[in-house]
Amino acid sequence: MTFRGFIAVDIPPSPSLEGFAEQLRSASASLKVVSTDQLHLTVKFLGDTEEGLVPEIATAIQETCADVRRFPITVRGTGAFPSLTRMNVVWVGVEGAEPIGGIAADLDVSLESLGFEAERRPWKAHVTLARVKGHRDLDRVRSILETRRDEIFGSHRVDRIHLKKSVLTPGGAQYSVVATAVFGNPTGP
Repeated sequence: MTFRGFIAVDIPPSPSLEGFAEQLRSASASLKVVSTDQLHLTVKFLGDTEEGLVPEIATAIQETCADVRRFPITVRGTGAFPSLTRMNVVWVGVEGAEPIGGIAADLDVSLESLGFEAERRPWKAHVTLARVKGHRDLDRVRSILETRRDEIFGSHRVDRIHLKKSVLTPGGAQYSVVATAVFGNPTGP
């Protein structure tokens, strides 16, 4: 059996993030806003993942994170990919995530032997808050993003990373944790 897999760091919801998400929901019917209890910083997207590979993936994650110490991040700023004029994804930025970028690069190397392709694009710290499902009525969204482009949405300490499963449903993707590696802990949680 396979599942749609990815490796991520959870971003806890905050009142300001929830308010921003609600503002986006009411700004345009063209947006599919992610539930704030599902927010995460994707470290590596795996795609179709054989369940039989989970122990090896979990080991690779644990080995990569064994010497990483917990660190603070700040969720700050807004934007869109590829640009505000041609939005496909609305995101909030993450400051202080350089250690996660290092983890992503190391996982690219260690997971290649399991059949997962290395990323072609450079890793960029961001949390997807909404996907654009239509391209009408986006002027209000652009205005909101401009207004909140430097806003701080919260800070917290990162101390673990997860292998997650994504199940696509009519209401949006639902994520569940398959395995967890705690930073600085070579044997797991």
